Amino acid sequence: MGRIAVVTGGTRGIGAAIALRLQKAGYNVVATYHSNDEAANAFKARSKMPVFKFDVSAFDECSAGVKRIQQEVGPIEILVNNAGITRDSTMHKMDYEQWEQVLRTNLTSCFNMCRNVIDGMRARKFGRIVNISSVNGQAGMYGQTNYSATKAGIIGFTKALALEGASSGITVNALASGYVATEMVRSVPEKILEKIVAKIPVGRLADPDEIARGVEFLVADASAYTTGSTLSINGGLYMD
Repeated sequence: MGRIAVVTGGTRGIGAAIALRLQKAGYNVVATYHSNDEAANAFKARSKMPVFKFDVSAFDECSAGVKRIQQEVGPIEILVNNAGITRDSTMHKMDYEQWEQVLRTNLTSCFNMCRNVIDGMRARKFGRIVNISSVNGQAGMYGQTNYSATKAGIIGFTKALALEGASSGITVNALASGYVATEMVRSVPEKILEKIVAKIPVGRLADPDEIARGVEFLVADASAYTTGSTLSINGGLYMD
């Protein structure tokens, strides 16, 4: 049996691509989701993968969810924090709930999940954590102060946790994705999406599997010397 990997937000979009890519590579993958039962059931039927429903923005639900996964599947050795939402608005129109929802789901969820798996990883002297960030956390984006703040915060969170985990065989890395051809991005108004694509040097959106390949590299046993890094996969949109 392959190592057990948990992908949050793993039944749709980038998360589904990551889960399927890791499954294909021989990992024993568990996908989590929060609200879309129809999509989750369809993904479960297609992938034959264990799927667990809980809210990663709530610490108590993460504690219970991780406990269930470990009881029913086994010890979590790989964690991909992918779950994320957008609530776009310019600052002078943004309300507190739009800020707080994005903060809890995108950033606080990384703490919630990592805190509940880190002790086991330390005890086993092995762990792989990948936190999905964004080009908009590196460069910023108009109308996304909440989203950009969380994705930038993920990078800082990753670097600090990498320092803590290094001596215990735990690597922690971020993957900053560019614009990916997912349902969420496709929902952007056509004229705005055309402007976005026009700024991408390679001239197109990423395929979700192109992001998943990056995750596959970062979680591999052979990637033990890669930690605290931010892997940017954005078609040249932002170069740091």
